[in-house]
Amino acid sequence: MAGRGKLIAVIGDEDTCTGFLLGGIGELNKNRKPNFLVVEKDTSVTEIEETFKSFLARNDIGIVLINQFIAEMIRHAIDGHVQSIPAVLEIPSKEHPYDASKDSILRRAKGMFSAEDFR
Repeated sequence: MAGRGKLIAVIGDEDTCTGFLLGGIGELNKNRKPNFLVVEKDTSVTEIEETFKSFLARNDIGIVLINQFIAEMIRHAIDGHVQSIPAVLEIPSKEHPYDASKDSILRRAKGMFSAEDFR
């Protein structure tokens, strides 16, 4: 990875992954593992969680994007991730709008600041 940036990984529905792949984020690492997972109705929660944890363990990934409705399925794993890199960002999908109250990263960030900080 010397001289190169880090990758963006995506865990999402077909539309989300397709959009990011068309944007050029698709990569395979030296072990031929992709940096994305298309979650379909028959994808198990175990597979989603294992993929998420494998993305966190890879040193070539800097950001993990995950649809918020999928993040809800593995909330305990997301809440357990406390390192800043790779950053985990929850994003909306076409079928499920974004709900800021469910985003654990946003809740953590709000706890870091008070109203006095913005005066």
